[in-house]
Amino acid sequence: MSAEATCMELALEGERLCKTGEFCRAVHYFEAAVHLGTEDVPTLGALYSQLGNAYFVLEDYVKALEYHRLDLNLMRASSDRSGEAKACGNLGNTLKVLNKFDEALAFCHRQQDIARELNEKASEAKALYNLGNVCHAKGKQLGLPSVYDPGEYPPECNRCFEEGAKYFEENLEILKKLGDRPSIGRTYGNLGNMYYVLGNFTEAIGCHEERLLIAKEFGDVVAERRAYTNLGNAYMFLGEFIIAADYFNKALQIARQIKDRSLEAQSCYSLGNTYTLLRDFEKSIEYHIMHLRIAQELKDRLGEGRACWSIGNAYKSMGQLQKALLYAGLHMEITKEVGDEDGLVTGQAMLAELQALLGSTEGTTVKRVSSCREKSEGRLDRELGSLARNRRSSLENLELVELKTDESHHVKTPKLLKCGSLTSSDSKDKKSKKSSSGQSTSKSTSSIDLDDGFFDLLTKFQSRRIDDQRCCSSVLEFGSRDSNVNVECEGDKENNGFQANSPNADEFFDMVAGIQGSRMDDQRAEIFPGLHNRQFLAQLTANRCDDSLLDDHFFEMLMRCQSSRIEDQRSELPMIHSAPTVPDEDFLNLILRFQSSRLEEQRSVMPILSKRVTSKKSSFRRKSDKQSQ
Repeated sequence: MSAEATCMELALEGERLCKTGEFCRAVHYFEAAVHLGTEDVPTLGALYSQLGNAYFVLEDYVKALEYHRLDLNLMRASSDRSGEAKACGNLGNTLKVLNKFDEALAFCHRQQDIARELNEKASEAKALYNLGNVCHAKGKQLGLPSVYDPGEYPPECNRCFEEGAKYFEENLEILKKLGDRPSIGRTYGNLGNMYYVLGNFTEAIGCHEERLLIAKEFGDVVAERRAYTNLGNAYMFLGEFIIAADYFNKALQIARQIKDRSLEAQSCYSLGNTYTLLRDFEKSIEYHIMHLRIAQELKDRLGEGRACWSIGNAYKSMGQLQKALLYAGLHMEITKEVGDEDGLVTGQAMLAELQALLGSTEGTTVKRVSSCREKSEGRLDRELGSLARNRRSSLENLELVELKTDESHHVKTPKLLKCGSLTSSDSKDKKSKKSSSGQSTSKSTSSIDLDDGFFDLLTKFQSRRIDDQRCCSSVLEFGSRDSNVNVECEGDKENNGFQANSPNADEFFDMVAGIQGSRMDDQRAEIFPGLHNRQFLAQLTANRCDDSLLDDHFFEMLMRCQSSRIEDQRSELPMIHSAPTVPDEDFLNLILRFQSSRLEEQRSVMPILSKRVTSKKSSFRRKSDKQSQ
């Protein structure tokens, strides 16, 4: 079997594993194919691209960036414009995930320019789609670390969102002409998200309904679940809570169908918040308990904290202040543990309000929460589980992991090396100076002997390597004995080398140059790992000095990218905590806003008191007038 055939077989096997979702194994096959090498430039470019995509899925974005850059350089060197456009798109997507938005936009614009130059509409549509995604991610990033509701982002964020919406609209026009229904569905979903963050909820609903129809058309249940969730989010901000609850419930059913626990928890969380706004607090607690259990199962501490706050808020609205205080305390413990500053602010506000209503202090609250956790976790779980339809096992069945300790309670000290080791026991420190000096002398002597032996060995090996580089004159054929070349090895020092005017001197120097050149080539780094096409590499080296190959636009793009690296050296943003069981839209601000408006509605003006004050003021004025008269 030839090496070329083996390389292709490895690449095909890696591609097959990618289609089945086995990306770790696929990476091994792709790297083995690159190590084996090929002479075909397009094949190697495809290998680089596949490796970059596989590492992207595995979230090793540094490796993905490395292989996509190799792919771009190879396509540029081979003047493959279509391949260069694809590589630019892959680089743009990778840089977007790394929050290098300016660089990502530069590469996506490059992809768009090449696609228009080649009049490839499909490639241009992909470039526009990538540009829209980068603008959406950039706008979201600019809004951090604050959390904004849709339509309330700062102007710089809205500019990114509006620009991204324009890219998606242009992409949609091209896709409709091409008749690419799956891609049209994806664009509708992204365009709906753009309208949503801009606060255009009616337009967002229209886009997500189109996305839902296309997802059902192709049986894409994952996209169907996303469409249901996005529709529910949009209807929430329109105040249509019953319609939103229906869409969230459909998303929950699909999440259970595909057996994705994190997505199931997100749907439960959204349903719990929806029923809170509908003032159906029993159902709200039921769904938040489902979310809490899945968060505990997936060890999502931040999700547990959000669930505890939501349950406490529901209990407070029901007037069950003791239970509300318990969950508010649990929420505070978790937020302090994970360092959730936003959750800490909302938790402190709720805790202070509950303490004021119950007349308790912070110290008694902490004691009450800790005692409840230690004594009655199982009883509390059973009490809350009575509200849910699907009972789960009690927390009393949980067992603590026992830490095994050494029965003798002795610490075993590790054995120390004899040479160059430091003694740590107190008894050795109390030895006499004579013994310590003797030990130091013996150690120094042994170290000197060791150094001498080491350098002797090193010199012996170095001398062998030097001898290997010598050239014996017997291997050369020098024609007749009457030549002017003196080949005596033990003659005069002036005649010990070759004469410059010797006819065989050029042959000798060519041989030395060839040997030295091959040794230098062995020390060079590979420009494109796995490429065995010497003719292509030689042409590439020769063309390096050709100014016609340089692209001013490309280098302007690189300079623009380099300027953004200065911004990377500035202070970092606060760490964003991940919560796989909490959706991006948690409606916390929406709930707080509705609850604050309800409080304002409950306030009333006391007209009787105002009349009394007015009458008192008028009588006081009459008395003062009489006194003045």
